[in-house]
Amino acid sequence: MSLVADNNQSDRIIDLEIPSGISKERLDRYIGRLPDLGISRTRLQKLIESGLVLVDGKPALHNHPLSGGEKITIKVPPLPKTEAEPEEIPLDIVYEDDYLLVVNKSAGMVTHPAAGNYSGTLVNALLHHASSLSSSHGMDRPGIVHRLDKNTSGLIMIAKNDEVHVFLQKELKERRIQKTYWALVCGHMKKESGSIDLPIGRSLKDRKRMTVTNLKSRPALTEYKLLERFKLYDLLEIDLKTGRTHQIRVHFCHIGHPVLGDSEYGGRAKWHKGIFSIDRILANRALDMIDRQALHAMSLEFTHPATGKKLKIDSELPDDFKGLLEFLRENLQ
Repeated sequence: MSLVADNNQSDRIIDLEIPSGISKERLDRYIGRLPDLGISRTRLQKLIESGLVLVDGKPALHNHPLSGGEKITIKVPPLPKTEAEPEEIPLDIVYEDDYLLVVNKSAGMVTHPAAGNYSGTLVNALLHHASSLSSSHGMDRPGIVHRLDKNTSGLIMIAKNDEVHVFLQKELKERRIQKTYWALVCGHMKKESGSIDLPIGRSLKDRKRMTVTNLKSRPALTEYKLLERFKLYDLLEIDLKTGRTHQIRVHFCHIGHPVLGDSEYGGRAKWHKGIFSIDRILANRALDMIDRQALHAMSLEFTHPATGKKLKIDSELPDDFKGLLEFLRENLQ
């Protein structure tokens, strides 16, 4: 794969020739399967709609039938300005080059603008920091390859152009990027290591929540191993094989071990209401020490899209998580 760093400031022209033997295949479907173009399917559709994909010099429709031998020209214009505004917000950048960066996101920061959160997001900070970001997830999510929940801290990858974005998205889809988390879960796991392979979809009772279901769901695989055991909780290292919304929180809630501090999925009052005596006092003190789910994206391992080298990037636990572990080691061993 050949990538050009920060190529979003000028037009890019892609010339293709359709090989012989292609028979009545749709233009959009054929181009969408081609590797290394550095164009997401969403953006490709918009380019066709805008008349920027030419077949033998003429704008073509999505369903234009190919027969072989045609010359295709794709004009990729500079990215339009996002509606999100740059904001001078400090970022904990743990890796950066001309192609991508990795940020250690703090808990409480929303990844991208959405209803109720149009400022103070990671995207607002990135727009101030970086001169070029990808647009493959739309102009409200420039650079965002994957996301973290507002109250989950840790590492998140940012692409500086569409080619890098498409490459990293493909690596994620094919499970070649290893995302490792640390989580404190309520109660004790029956096995010191294992996997949770259960489909996840949106809850029919509450559209903001996800749940384990077979209705309109997608496969989800979470692997874990025990790092440390406390009187009421387990510290786990979690390898996320798929990237479903709220996946870790939903999976461990479903098996009766919600993430400590997670009010949305039972990790605060709901799980702790059955604890009595001195343990209840200590558990309440533990909950007072963290006002969010005890979940941190600890490390990322991936192939660099331009150099082909393997990278492993680690982060430190945030202060609230470290303080909680110290308290548990002193009082709930």
